[in-house]
Amino acid sequence: MLILNMLSSADKFAAQGVLSAYLELVKMLKKNASDVFTIKINSLKKSDITHYHTIDPIYYFFTFFKFYTGIRVGSVHFLPETLDGSIKLPKFIFAILKKYVVSFYKRMDHLVVVNPDFINKLETYGLNRKKITYIPNFVSKEKWYKLSIDEKNSFKDQLQIARDKFIVLGAGQIQKRKGIDNFIALAKKNLDVQFIWAGGFSFGKITDGFKCYKKIVDHPPKNLLFTGIISREEMMQYYNIADLFLLPSFNELFPMSILEAASTKTPVMLLDLKLYHYILKGKYLCVHDFKDMNKKLREILNKKEILIAYQENSEEISMQYSEEALYKIWKNFYKSLLKPV
Repeated sequence: MLILNMLSSADKFAAQGVLSAYLELVKMLKKNASDVFTIKINSLKKSDITHYHTIDPIYYFFTFFKFYTGIRVGSVHFLPETLDGSIKLPKFIFAILKKYVVSFYKRMDHLVVVNPDFINKLETYGLNRKKITYIPNFVSKEKWYKLSIDEKNSFKDQLQIARDKFIVLGAGQIQKRKGIDNFIALAKKNLDVQFIWAGGFSFGKITDGFKCYKKIVDHPPKNLLFTGIISREEMMQYYNIADLFLLPSFNELFPMSILEAASTKTPVMLLDLKLYHYILKGKYLCVHDFKDMNKKLREILNKKEILIAYQENSEEISMQYSEEALYKIWKNFYKSLLKPV
C-alpha cells in the first residue's frame, strides 16, 4: 500500500478554485483508491509521495527532508505573472513573492499543471518540461448536478427573483483579473436582466482594487446581486437558476467554476482565451470584448433557443471532465512516479 500525503492550506482562503480542486481530488482518491493508496492529510510522517497543493513556507521547509516526503509533487495553480491583478502588495514584497513561487516549484521532483500552456511558461523559468504533467481539473456529479424545475423556482422565490427573469451568473473572487469590471458594466447596460456574482474577497484587503470594489459591492446596481462568499451547496443552487454562466476573466488557469456550471447543464460564455480553445474546443459562447459580450447577450435575450445547443455542450464538457474520466489518469500518474527510471 502506497502512502500518499496531501499538503494543503487552501481552506484558509474560502471560495477559491484551489480549494475546490483539492477537495475534489482527495474525495475521489478516498472513494476509489483505498486499495492502492493510504491517504494522509498534512502529515509530517514518512510517505512514498507528498503532494503539495499550496506553497506555504512551512511546506517549503519540509521539502528538504526527502526521507520523509518521498517523491515531491507540486500542483501549479498559478505562475508569478498570474498574481498580477489578484493581490496588491508593496513592489519589493511582490518581487520576493514571485521569486519564492519559482523557487518552490524548483524544489519539486514533479509538477502537475491544470493549464497545458503553463508547461512552456514554466520552462522559461528553468524547469524541465519532462518533469511536468498536464492533468485537468474535474468535478463530481454527486456534488454538482441539475435540479428540478420546482427546486429552481423555490430558490428563486427565496431570493425574491421573478421566476421568468433571465439570470446571468458570474463566480469567483472579486478582483480585476476576473473581469469583474465588465460584469458590472454589463449589468448597468442590461437593466432587464438579473445579474448575480457569487463570490467575495477571499484575500481581504490585500485584494487588488479592494476599496473600489467594496464600494460597488455595498451599493450595487439594482439588478446586480453580490452573494459574498457562500458554501458549495449554495453555489450549486445558483448555477441551477442561471440561464447563462458568464466568466469574463482575462487571465485564467482552468476554472473550476466552468466545470461546476457545466455539470448543471448551464450554458457558458467566456472571453476568447487561448486556454479555452484547447480544453473546451468550441463548446461555449465565445466573446472577444465587452462590446461583443453585450451584443451576444442581447441576441440571446431576443432568441433564447440559441442556448439549447450550449446546454448540450455543457453536458459534454461535464462528461469529459468527470470524476470517472480523471480517476484512472491520477492513479496511473502517482504509480508511475515510483517506477524505476
